[in-house]
Amino acid sequence: MKFARVGPRGAEIPVLVHDQRLFSLQSLTADIDGAFLATGGPAKAAAALAAGELTEVPADGVRYGAPIARPSAVIGIGQNYAAHAAESGSLPPEQPIIFLKTPNTVSGPNDPVTIPHGSTKTDWEVELGVVIGKTASYLDSKEAAREYIAGYVTVNDLSERDFQLNISGGQWSKGKSFAGFCPAGPYLVTPDEVDAGNLRLRSWINGEPRQDSTTAGMVFDVDTLIHDLSQYLVLEPGDLVCTGTPEGVGLSGRFPYLKAGDVLEIEVEGLGRQRQDFLS
Repeated sequence: MKFARVGPRGAEIPVLVHDQRLFSLQSLTADIDGAFLATGGPAKAAAALAAGELTEVPADGVRYGAPIARPSAVIGIGQNYAAHAAESGSLPPEQPIIFLKTPNTVSGPNDPVTIPHGSTKTDWEVELGVVIGKTASYLDSKEAAREYIAGYVTVNDLSERDFQLNISGGQWSKGKSFAGFCPAGPYLVTPDEVDAGNLRLRSWINGEPRQDSTTAGMVFDVDTLIHDLSQYLVLEPGDLVCTGTPEGVGLSGRFPYLKAGDVLEIEVEGLGRQRQDFLS
């Protein structure tokens, strides 16, 4: 199943996406959030659709918001593709590297993004995002992690590299937490429709290709990441984990960084495509 949130910013409604048609979930839930995911919301939505109980809403011209309401945490994984670690001047990590993005970085997949004040190194990062479906703490094994995943989303982990690496004070979040620096969606896709270990990830700037890899290149797969995170923090329903980006970013030195007027597009196979216009 695919879920989305559509409508003006701050007034999105929850919908189920079926055969390219949108069906309102307002009779079942106020939003696609942690409570909906943790209380069997997706199964209830599927049953309501099958019973013909959901009202169709217009699909033409609608704005897509992030497919999950504001999460309690946005957790990033650093250098989780060996080739990206190499282009960053590092060896692949022996343990997952984590950093935090503030929840207000999450925005719609096609919303414009403002270049931060003083930025000269705003970078793009197409990533597979994982949405948590129930509280996860001290999981026994990586196999157990699958039970805690509500679904997957396309994510752009935008980064300001100078702020992240050179004036960071030793942490990355200064370069990761500007408003709109985590476009998500358009869809939240349930795990039964996703092979998380073999998805193609691509990005383009002004129509020119940049990244083109698959999640098979991850150093730590999704199950390993969720299990590992659960040993150090409590993951809550609706939380978003950004699992790392493959090679082909501005940090590599092969491409210029983003500037006002650029158009960035990213796509994760089966999860949908994004487009962001960059503003000054």
